[in-house]
Amino acid sequence: MTTFEVWAPTASSVAVDVVGQRRDMKRSDRPGWWSLGTRDASHGTRYAFRVDGGEPLPDPRAVWLPDGVHAPAALYDHDRFDWSDSAWSGRPLEGGVVYELHVGTFSSSGTFDGVTAHLDHLVELGVSHVELMPVAAWDGPRGWGYDGAAPWSVHEVYGGPDALKRLVDACHARGLAVVLDVVYNHLGPSGNYLSRYGPYFHDAYHTPWGQAVNLDGSGSDEVRAYIVGNAVSWLRDFHLDGLRLDAVHALHDERAVHLLEQLSSTVDDLADELGRPLPLIAESDGNDPRVVTPRDSWGLGITAQWSDDFHHALHTLLSGEGQGYYADFAADPWAALARTLTGAYFHDGCWSSFRGRSHGRPVDVENLPGWQFLGYLQDHDQVGNRALGDRLSATLSPDLLACGAALVLTAPFTPMLFMGEEWGAGTPWQYFTSYPDVGLGQAVSDGRRREFGDHGWAADELPDPQDPATLERSRLDWDEPLQEPHVRLLDWYRELVRLRARSPELTNPWLGQVQVAYDAHARWLVVHRGGLRVVCNLADGAQSVPLDEEPGQVVLSWDEAEAEAGALRLPGCSVAVVGTSAAEPPAQALSRSGSPDQDGSPSSGRAGR
Repeated sequence: MTTFEVWAPTASSVAVDVVGQRRDMKRSDRPGWWSLGTRDASHGTRYAFRVDGGEPLPDPRAVWLPDGVHAPAALYDHDRFDWSDSAWSGRPLEGGVVYELHVGTFSSSGTFDGVTAHLDHLVELGVSHVELMPVAAWDGPRGWGYDGAAPWSVHEVYGGPDALKRLVDACHARGLAVVLDVVYNHLGPSGNYLSRYGPYFHDAYHTPWGQAVNLDGSGSDEVRAYIVGNAVSWLRDFHLDGLRLDAVHALHDERAVHLLEQLSSTVDDLADELGRPLPLIAESDGNDPRVVTPRDSWGLGITAQWSDDFHHALHTLLSGEGQGYYADFAADPWAALARTLTGAYFHDGCWSSFRGRSHGRPVDVENLPGWQFLGYLQDHDQVGNRALGDRLSATLSPDLLACGAALVLTAPFTPMLFMGEEWGAGTPWQYFTSYPDVGLGQAVSDGRRREFGDHGWAADELPDPQDPATLERSRLDWDEPLQEPHVRLLDWYRELVRLRARSPELTNPWLGQVQVAYDAHARWLVVHRGGLRVVCNLADGAQSVPLDEEPGQVVLSWDEAEAEAGALRLPGCSVAVVGTSAAEPPAQALSRSGSPDQDGSPSSGRAGR
């Protein structure tokens, strides 16, 4: 027996089209639900619902939409897949390294199976978690995935639900955990039929991407259950190991128990049931540590969150850019980086010129470990939302890229890499779409031109999101990591990941034990990690960088580094990790603000708070 069910609380009638017949559904015992049982439907059978005699609509909980988001769904039997990961016990996020990738541009085929073909590269790199950008079905073959129209489904162009399972199974066989990026704050503009069924959206609120999801209005109990149930399905039915939650600051929820608290509680229970860790990673613009504070301490209980402030500080230091939201960081990028390395946030209640107001609140560094914040040099947003989608490799030398990699992979955070970063990919990563609706596609292209035209870009300089060539330009070139200078940078990333794995100092998560010394004029910086020092010379020429302890062994060096009395001599634009005679960082801690001491010597970040 197959039972069709759907929530349509205001409907007078609901029918299901199945096996060429329209069949009336009956009201269920659950308020607002309709159901129908039948014996002549099975895996692969197409079906669609009709609300109040209207046009056939895809199932809001469809797992399989083989003919696209506007067509009938196909029944999908999860039990048909033959998993081989019964011994898989997962991997904790703490101590791990995350690798973000976009399925459509990671390989030449742009499919889940194409990702599988390159998994050995990720194993050799040493990452622990593969983070897939959204795979929920959207309208058209190409896109970033953030305009998904069917949150429970798997994009058919990537291979559909079976292919996603094959990828997850293959990752587990290689010891890789898989995190999926999910979008619960909005749905895409085309193929979204949820409002035909019930009050899934809130008229009182809007996000930058459209109507806000109804999390606190009438009918929101079922909307929240729809979201939480979706999360559970990804983790249980697809064996995924965690979720990255897109833009949680756009989840407008005035209820006493926030959706994120409800979600984290449910997922924690599921983790106990399945016997493996299931981290939730939030993207949040709020700089509010309550997101990752445990529920029993009146937080929302999310496992970790992205740290844009660390990215912005490091980006401005290496690139010299200072426009837009980089302005506050660019005023003194050395101090900004020290501030984020020792406190996660730069804006922790201080003034934000970009926002025109104070922003954020401080992190309790004595109780919130650094691994709960993801640190990165690049990600899909910070590359793809640039006018040309240019990676740092387009403007920075391999030497500066190596310095940035060292600062990310020795930081007290959970490091995250963006696909191709590890070899300094020469391909851009641009914004691309493929809306079949000509009017919608043109509106997206025109909007992109207007946005960047206001910043001085000529229309003919900007890639057209609707042009298939925009995606093709963004596809990784897998010949690059076999060629110089990419080979050397890839080896450097591998060495850094291995160093992190074998050095307890580098996975020590306590921000209060991190110190940062720097001299902005001389352009050098030293990060104290226990008995290790990460010494970075960003000046063009060689110089000796003073150390607080006599340098011991040079553990890892991008170029030839030479130990001197109380210093380490480095070539220009170079970085090294050196051991010292100190087992712990010095007890004396200077101002976290980065101001010089009275004797004029360079300042350092605070060792504790």
